[in-house]
Parts: sequence; structure tokens; C-alpha cells
Amino acid sequence: MELTPQIKDKLDKLQEKYAAMGQDMSAYLDGLLYADFLTYWDYIHLDTLLSLQHPKTSFPDEEIFIMYHQITELYFKLCLHEFNQIAAAKETLTVTFFTDRVKRINAYFTALVSSFEVMVNGMEKEQFLKFRMSLLPASGFQSGQYRMIEICATDFIRLVEKDKREQLKDASIEEQFENIYWKAGATELATGKQTLTLKQFIHKYAAQFLQLVKDRKESNFSALYHQLKDQGQDVSALADELRKLDLFVNVEWPLSHYKSAVRYLERDPVDIAATGGTNWQKYLPPRFQKRIFYPFLWTEEQIEEWGKGWVINVLKDLRG
Repeated sequence: MELTPQIKDKLDKLQEKYAAMGQDMSAYLDGLLYADFLTYWDYIHLDTLLSLQHPKTSFPDEEIFIMYHQITELYFKLCLHEFNQIAAAKETLTVTFFTDRVKRINAYFTALVSSFEVMVNGMEKEQFLKFRMSLLPASGFQSGQYRMIEICATDFIRLVEKDKREQLKDASIEEQFENIYWKAGATELATGKQTLTLKQFIHKYAAQFLQLVKDRKESNFSALYHQLKDQGQDVSALADELRKLDLFVNVEWPLSHYKSAVRYLERDPVDIAATGGTNWQKYLPPRFQKRIFYPFLWTEEQIEEWGKGWVINVLKDLRG
């Protein structure tokens, strides 16, 4: 192959790069010469990925259940990847960069919400109600990445139980964490005590959550939005994307789970308990928690009606 000026230029730049690091470029070229060509399956560790499903029972649909949750967690990781990029750019953040990254997150949640039909109608109810009992006390409630998304998205006070937000708005982060909304969703229905599911979850993640709250105090999406707005920048497109994110995380995603819970767990006159004892009837419907990341982007009427229509439509669809 002819050493064109373009190739020589690249070699000169490589030489400069390695020389700046005190490295011998020719040694790296030897490594390139002897290295095998990369394959798709090695690059994404496909064999490992496909070996990560280990059902606890012999019911075929349990493998669907496992794979779907693994896919969900990968999407959450994609979301957090974007959250981290935005937070890291705080000092030089532009509206365009912020908006484009939130669009990516919304694309991930679009896929998540649309794919949840797999959980609603993609398994036989009889199989699910049997294999789920082998999963106790594990629960999808224990998704640490989802809680991290919430923390990165808004001021932490917005995640406190709605009846205590005003009272605790000036409290310490630790006290606010003690009253975070999702703890009420994993208490024993009969006694009000914390379930084992919640105790496990707090033990594993509490310190990590608290550190993330502190790290994102000035770089959560709500804080960054106000930073750009206060600079006089046009944040109208960003506001549109943040409203979409608010609906995805706080309305559409929990209601997808609500639809699944009604499909599998509702039984007259007594509802079937969720794995881990989570109180799904009160925990999942958005109208109970009024969890809203960006109340300053919604009208009073929209806030008052938050999630109500969705629940009614879900129940109509499922009950005919």
C-alpha cells in the first residue's frame, strides 16, 4: 500500500502521541500486527450475556421474566450514562447539549414503556403465579438504578412523601431520605413494619443513594434547568423534553407496572400480595404520590389531575 500524505500525517500524529507519553510507537505497531481481528461476539461478550439467565423453577416463562428485567436494567444504565454526561458538563453546559441528552433518555423510556407489553401479556398467568413464589423476597422494587435516575432527575425533596415535603423542605438529606416516598411502598400491609425486601434494599444502597443526592445537589436536572434559565437562555425545547421525562418516569412507567399488577395480582375480593409484600395498590398509581419532578413546568390543573386519567383507562382496558 502506498504511503500517501494522509497516512504519513496520521503516523506523525501517532508518533507525537506516544512520544508525549514516553512510549515507543513501533512497539505498539508490533502489538497491532500480532493482534487478532475483533469479532462482534467478543466485543459485546455475547456468550457471557446469553449465559446470565438462571431460572429458579422449570416454568418456561420464568426465563422471559428474567430476560425482560435484565433488558430493563440495561436501559436504565443507558439513562444513567446520559445523566452522568450532563452532570459532568455542568460548568460548560449548553441548552443544546442538555436537550439532546434528555431526548436520548426519553428514547430509552419510549422503548421501555412500549416493551412492557411483554410483562403484561407475554407470560401465562398460571405460570407466573407459581414461579413468582420462588423469588421471595426479591422484587422489581429493588432496582437501585431506577432510584438513581429519580435522584439525578430532580431536587431530592420532590422524592419525599408528598404529605411531608413542606415540613421537611429544610431538613437534612438524611432525614428526607428517611421519608422518601418508596419506603411506604414496601411496608407490611398488616403491621406497617418494613418488609425484608425493603431492609435488604436499604442495606445495599442507602449509602450510595445518599452520596448521589449530595453529588447531584447542584447538578440534578431541575437545578441545571434553572441554571440555564437564570442565564437568560432559551429553555423552551428543554422544558418540552423534561415534561416528557416527567411523564415517562412518574406516570407511564409506574402505570405500566400497575397494569401488569392488575393483570396478574388482582383478584376479587382479596388482591394477591406482590413479591416482597410491596403495597402495589397504593404504591404504583401516580395520583396517590403526586410525584412530579418539575412542578414549575406544569399548570395547577395538570398537577391536580396528575395520573388520574391513566389509572381509569388502565382499569377500563383490563376489566372491560
